Amino acid sequence: MEGVGAYGGGKAGGAFDPVSFVQRPIVLLRIVCWFFAIVVFGCISSQGWQPGPNDKKLICLYNGDTNACNYGVGISVIAFLASMGFLVGEYLFEQMSSVKTRKHYVLADLGFSAFWSFLYFVCFWYLCDQWARSTPPASGVGTSNVRAAIAFSFFSIFSWAAIAFLAFQRFKQGADAAFSSNFETDTMQQSAYPSYPGGPDTDTHYQEPPFSGGGPNARVSTDFQAPAY
Repeated sequence: MEGVGAYGGGKAGGAFDPVSFVQRPIVLLRIVCWFFAIVVFGCISSQGWQPGPNDKKLICLYNGDTNACNYGVGISVIAFLASMGFLVGEYLFEQMSSVKTRKHYVLADLGFSAFWSFLYFVCFWYLCDQWARSTPPASGVGTSNVRAAIAFSFFSIFSWAAIAFLAFQRFKQGADAAFSSNFETDTMQQSAYPSYPGGPDTDTHYQEPPFSGGGPNARVSTDFQAPAY
């Protein structure tokens, strides 16, 4: 494809087009992950903690499990920062002239996205389990936020998994391109050898031997003339 460089990125040194950059699927997915992370840690931080019976200590609405609230907020904050970092990385990816640097970036993206999809899977089931065991507050304050955090944790599983899939496609595309380039190079090197002696490419020009009588196929004259005395 014209204008496409190693590992599915643009060729280094090309002009940056912000419209086409934002329309790329992997960039759109990173923005979605960034938004989901804001919703999860925002809902838990704002109303996931409610005053206890004595109003002296805040209690997590997920069955009073402090670890559940901290886990949801922790992975969402890291996902928020990572999404911003990878968005910057997508911009710099177009400027990377080294194929090895692009490979390391794609592998880091693949590993982190797959791992964070798994963490959100754990977060979803953890929060669901603790919320099912908890008693909703009498006033109903924070119930919608708690449920929204569970829902967007579920959505984050698939958004991060989709990014991991696109990163795998990038890595596969780069590996296939490297293999085909090496194969073409080997083919060109093999075809550079001269043909065998006597082959069709051998120079057929040669010098005729002296005293040749017109070649082996020359016609011999059979007319005999008697000598004159």
